[in-house]
Amino acid sequence: MLENNQEAPFFRAVNQDNQLIYLSDYLQKKNVVVYFYPKDDTPGCTIEANEFTTLAPAFTELDTVILGVSKDSCESHRAFIKKFDLTIQLLADTEGTLCELFDVWQEVEKDGVKKFKVVRSTFIIDKQGQIREALYNVSPEGHAQAVLEKINEISQQTNTA
Repeated sequence: MLENNQEAPFFRAVNQDNQLIYLSDYLQKKNVVVYFYPKDDTPGCTIEANEFTTLAPAFTELDTVILGVSKDSCESHRAFIKKFDLTIQLLADTEGTLCELFDVWQEVEKDGVKKFKVVRSTFIIDKQGQIREALYNVSPEGHAQAVLEKINEISQQTNTA
């Protein structure tokens, strides 16, 4: 599992518009919130995406970009964005490369049955490429607000340093 204060893994993936996005596109300019979720247009994932969209202007004010990641396709992401008027970028990790890189593809057990799935997780990466927060097994409701508060703390620490 990734931990706080370690260097974020380099990544690249396509967004909903099939444009290649690199972590390095943002470094030195923006903080990056990378949040992993199981599946487009499911109840918890919709709550989380809507909350990040609602708070997107506040994240922008704090020089922070939001990148949602699931194993869904670009086409699925576009439909999800359109259906809920989402304003955040969604990365298509169809082969699970990012999920493995960030250690969110994990075996879970429910009712005695083991299976692998994307564990809902969020990583706050600062402008220098360091993971400031590695949050595994998060709950969708209220999560975006909690992440915004952590970004605000990071910004205050940076401005007083």
